[in-house]
Amino acid sequence: MSDLQPVTAGPEPRADALGRQRPGIDILLVLGVSLGQSAVYAILSLINKLTYEVPLNQQTTTMNPSITPDRPWLDLAYQLAAIVFPVIPALLALYLLDLAGQRRQIGFDLKRPGFDLGWGTAAFLAIGIPGLALYYVAWIAGFNTNISPANLAANWWTVPVLIGLAAMNGVLEEVVMIGFFFSRAASLNWRPWVIVLSSAVIRASYHLYQGFGSFVGNLVMGLVFGVLYLRFKRVGPLVVAHTLLDIASFVGYALLAPLVDWL
Repeated sequence: MSDLQPVTAGPEPRADALGRQRPGIDILLVLGVSLGQSAVYAILSLINKLTYEVPLNQQTTTMNPSITPDRPWLDLAYQLAAIVFPVIPALLALYLLDLAGQRRQIGFDLKRPGFDLGWGTAAFLAIGIPGLALYYVAWIAGFNTNISPANLAANWWTVPVLIGLAAMNGVLEEVVMIGFFFSRAASLNWRPWVIVLSSAVIRASYHLYQGFGSFVGNLVMGLVFGVLYLRFKRVGPLVVAHTLLDIASFVGYALLAPLVDWL
């Protein structure tokens, strides 16, 4: 007779168990492959810039550069990859929220487009102009680098790619730092003010490569966005506002820089 015994499967885990196990670990993992990692590199970049003999406000932070400007078709492929792959951590965050039964709670959907567009535009207008003023003051005072936000070679696809990069930033940052972070931190029974402040500090930290002015500006933005999220319980308006802010910065710079000598 055979000594082999039939294998009996153990009880299947509950469908929601995967999403509810160790919420603090999933926060660390998602941040570790996305914006938390960016914060560490931003701090290292700032240390590097502060140890130069050149003053901080005489250094330039170059964003969204062309990779192969002499081969536009390959450059376009690089830029599309730069739009697609950074969104994956946001998709991972949404997947984990779905496992925990929380994805529908963050308001990242198309159920209220008018509400999202209206409040997102209002937030963009309220934050955009003061943010530019803060950046200018910080740069003049020597606390920030000169930021060059759009450095793609001129091609037919330049503006659409810049808009795509802006939308990528809006989705990645607001889904991860607001929708996911707030939901999972609440599962740890953090107080709302702790969640808002910690999210804003992380957001500000991954902008430190630009200088201290950008840290302060993004800290304020993070606090405002956090309060708005607690009020509306929707990520949608924040994605809209963030996307509009970056479109104004990226596309506005790309269009104005060739025409003026002060950018």
